[in-house]
Amino acid sequence: QVQLVESGGGLVQPGGSLRLSCAASGSIVSINAMGWYRQAPGKQRELVARRTIGNSLYYADSVKGRFTISRDNAKNTAYLQMNSLKPEDTAVYYCKADHVYTGRRVDDYWGQGTQVTVSS
Repeated sequence: QVQLVESGGGLVQPGGSLRLSCAASGSIVSINAMGWYRQAPGKQRELVARRTIGNSLYYADSVKGRFTISRDNAKNTAYLQMNSLKPEDTAVYYCKADHVYTGRRVDDYWGQGTQVTVSS
């Protein structure tokens, strides 16, 4: 069984910073990609940032230059450094691990989500 546990969300003022962490645990051999999605009230879930094991990167246009995704492959952990936060960044942020190989099968997994609120 593979689990993703996120941490680091909270309330921050506009212009502030937060760092989210996502730790994957279980019988993991490899994870092809780890990414961060977000979902604001009344909106669809959107991909914010994604990093593959080969270091291919994706950032949504709305966060380019402000957010940075990193991975510690040895720890099966991903991070999202969020700077210059704006009220429109307010959402529940979800971590996703793509193509997790456990030695028996390959599956995708989601974390439980962490709330990020940007408000003065």
